Amino acid sequence: MSDVNMTPEAGAVATDGTAVNGTVADGAAAGAAARAGGKAAIGDIEEAMKDVVDPELGINVVDLGLVYGVHVDDENVATLDMTLTSAACPLTDVIEDQARQALTTGPGGGLVNDIRINWVWLPPWGPDKITDEGRDQLRSLGFNV
Repeated sequence: MSDVNMTPEAGAVATDGTAVNGTVADGAAAGAAARAGGKAAIGDIEEAMKDVVDPELGINVVDLGLVYGVHVDDENVATLDMTLTSAACPLTDVIEDQARQALTTGPGGGLVNDIRINWVWLPPWGPDKITDEGRDQLRSLGFNV
C-alpha cells in the first residue's frame, strides 16, 4: 500500500474513493493485515473514525470535519491530525479514548497497532469543514447549519 499523508489544506476526509463500507469482514481483514505486518489503509481508518463521536454535539468527528489528516507509519501506528470546535474543549481525553478504541480493538485485533493524535489549531475549525452528512445530522438535532 502506498503511504498517504493528507495535509490540513486537503480537507477533513479523502474523497478519492478509498473509503470502504466498514463491515465486520472489512475490519477483520484489516486487523489480519495489521498483525501480518501490513499497514492499515487510510480509507479504513477514516471509516472507523466515524465511530468516534463528539461528546457535546453527538456527531462523529469525521463528519464534523475535525480529522484534518491521517498518516500510518511502517509500524502500523496511525498519527491523526485533529482539531476541536474550540481550543478550550476539555474533552480531548474522551475523544482520544474513543479513537484508540475504534482503531486498535475489534474484529481481528484492530486496524492499527497504536495511535497518536496531533492536536492542531491551524487552520482553525469552522462550519465550512462539516460534511454534507454532518450537516444533515446537525439539522436533525435542531441546529441551523
